[in-house]
Amino acid sequence: MVDVTQDGMRTFFGVLVNTAVANITTSFLWFALTFWVFLETRSVLATGIIGGAYMLLLALFGMVFGTFVDRHRKHRVMVLSGVFTLGAFGIAGVIFLLLPQSAILDLGGPWFWLFSGIILAGAVVENLRNIALSTTVTLLVPTERHANANGLVGTVQGLAFMVTSVFSGLAIGIAGMGWTLVISIVLTVAALVHLLTLRIPEDEPERTEGAKAIDIRGAAAAIRGVPGLFALILFSTFNNLIGGVYMALMDPYGLTLFDVKLWGVILGVTSTGFIIGGAIVAKRGLGRNPIRTMLLAVIVMGAIGALFTIRDWWWLYVLGIWLYMSLVPIIESAEQTVIQKVVPFRTQGRVFGAAATFEAGAAPITAFLIAPIAQFWVIPYMNSRAGQSAWGWLVGDGQARGIALVFLFSGLVMVVVGALAFATRSYRILSAQYSEAPETADDDAEADTSEATVPPAATVPPASAAQVRGGAAGRD
Repeated sequence: MVDVTQDGMRTFFGVLVNTAVANITTSFLWFALTFWVFLETRSVLATGIIGGAYMLLLALFGMVFGTFVDRHRKHRVMVLSGVFTLGAFGIAGVIFLLLPQSAILDLGGPWFWLFSGIILAGAVVENLRNIALSTTVTLLVPTERHANANGLVGTVQGLAFMVTSVFSGLAIGIAGMGWTLVISIVLTVAALVHLLTLRIPEDEPERTEGAKAIDIRGAAAAIRGVPGLFALILFSTFNNLIGGVYMALMDPYGLTLFDVKLWGVILGVTSTGFIIGGAIVAKRGLGRNPIRTMLLAVIVMGAIGALFTIRDWWWLYVLGIWLYMSLVPIIESAEQTVIQKVVPFRTQGRVFGAAATFEAGAAPITAFLIAPIAQFWVIPYMNSRAGQSAWGWLVGDGQARGIALVFLFSGLVMVVVGALAFATRSYRILSAQYSEAPETADDDAEADTSEATVPPAATVPPASAAQVRGGAAGRD
């Protein structure tokens, strides 16, 4: 591991800015695709499948990405990610140029799924940068400043969300999907060129003969080596099950209240919550026990999610989104800070990759289930006299009361589960583990520990956090 110096912090800031540009570009195109598809097809099912497929692919490739990050220099990983994303966006641009929009928007034909799938692939591979970025926090930032650095990551991601939310809606509403693709390709090129000028000081990871591309045993051993860590990942996984509801339904609900251009602006304004939440963590940290902070934030988030559509009031929805988003960087920073402190650096990529697999895999399950349930059952039921009579006293009347009912029960489940987590043995064990972990990592000690817990075929020296972006509610 390299020495943590002021030069390391400057390098971290450079990598952070570059990753922010890449995230802005990917989010810009991904948001635009979601808006475009819903506006042209009015299909909640299509947007739910697109969002769910994104999270499902993150889950499928999470451990592949984590192992890959552990076994290669972080700069090399980021460059390869940028090249692949550029190629994917370029191919999507060619398809859009050669085919009529009617063919691309035909949900029953192959071109819609090919076009969306190629953009999806570019967006998924871009997440390699996020896994590598979180491990550069461990590599370049002092341990006592990890929470603050993770807060900066949340702030930058909030800024990216704000920019892309505004301009995605405006781009689709004014310029259309074609020019949106052109802008995305140009920004991807710019980020890649800038990345080539950066240098991350890191030794070449040792190559292990016979090592597998997906090191499940190594990831499992690293997680087992920290008592209570698996419970933390499972809790985040369940939290993402609820997040899948928002991923599938938040854009459709917003687009029933606002024009697409205004909805993009609304998302941009409310995403300042990301910036505020991240800035608070960057300034004040997460307290002595980040796990406690995370659970409290989850409980508050559940209450907000249950109430922000309780009536068909645009201002309540906007305020709720802002408060919801302000809690996202706190929750994500808490999980990352714990892992960065209690897991040896040399296996962090695999642990973050495993966490991404579990957590990202949860959201599409809900998204795939809730989108058709909402489309074909809950929404029609709440539009009927029977539904309004049974639930109108609780969620009021107006547009999208079916979605509001789904949000209400999802939020209440999140509150209950977050409260129950405080009473678990895993919470007490992991809290003690975090408190007792050393403030600075010793590479030799880490190597000894890793050799005791990770099978020989999986041992790899210093190398590599996954930040999962979901739909409109959690595209973080």
